Amino acid sequence: MTHPEYILTLSCPDQRGIVHRVSGFLAEHGCNIIDSAQFGDQETQRFFMRVHFAAEDAAVADEQLRAEFALLGEALRLDWNLHDAAAKPRVLLMVSKIGHCLNDLLFRYKSGLLPVEIPAIVSNHMDFYQLAASYNIPFHHLPLAAGAPEAAKAAQEARIVELMDNHKVDLVVLARYMQILSPELCARLKGKAINIHHSFLPSFKGARPYAQAHKRGVKLIGATAHFVTGDLDEGPIIEQDVERVDHAMDGETLSAIGRDVECVVLARAVKWFVEHRILQNGDRTVIFK
Repeated sequence: MTHPEYILTLSCPDQRGIVHRVSGFLAEHGCNIIDSAQFGDQETQRFFMRVHFAAEDAAVADEQLRAEFALLGEALRLDWNLHDAAAKPRVLLMVSKIGHCLNDLLFRYKSGLLPVEIPAIVSNHMDFYQLAASYNIPFHHLPLAAGAPEAAKAAQEARIVELMDNHKVDLVVLARYMQILSPELCARLKGKAINIHHSFLPSFKGARPYAQAHKRGVKLIGATAHFVTGDLDEGPIIEQDVERVDHAMDGETLSAIGRDVECVVLARAVKWFVEHRILQNGDRTVIFK
């Protein structure tokens, strides 16, 4: 007999006895802890915890478990979420004209390596509608011309929000979507949108960053995945990685290496999100791997 499994995530002001009271609550309600991780941040004086457990007492219904944990949450001043471990989060992918991250995520999804549902792909260009069709995923072309007026941008973003609402989207992934989101949309997506970019920033801004990096003789190529905020490319960092390069490599080689790193870093960030391993800690993140 299989039992329903949950993932509990929480943060709160650090204090003695949190682990004891949470684990005690679960034991009292017929739950068996499968794995658990916690972290106390001495700088912010906040405590973070992720618990994966099975609810083994059929007499304790989901509604009762949530309602009674809410009382403990109030007593400990918890910011908490209780997730059904079997539920696959619904992810909206957004892309422009560079498709390596989109292609990688779709392969991982189709292979079962990424436990998500992808109800839609959004793009301001038509380049990847056939790729979306090959995975039987609806493709929504929402063009936005360069220098478009604010009204046009607002209308395009309203359509994105409509798709998010209609498809009950849990996460938006900017898989090299090369449009700046409005402050209003960034606020709506707080903690629920992930972006990927090369890690040269703030150096080598603008077009052809790898060519700029090659000209300067860089020795490291990297990528950063972070939450989207109104501060462009400055949201809380989720994951980063690097590869060494040398003088014998031309700009195209550097770009190819960069594409590979971007794919891996973004895939890790998305996987950690859908497995509820990321907790925000102000401008930083806590990742329970």
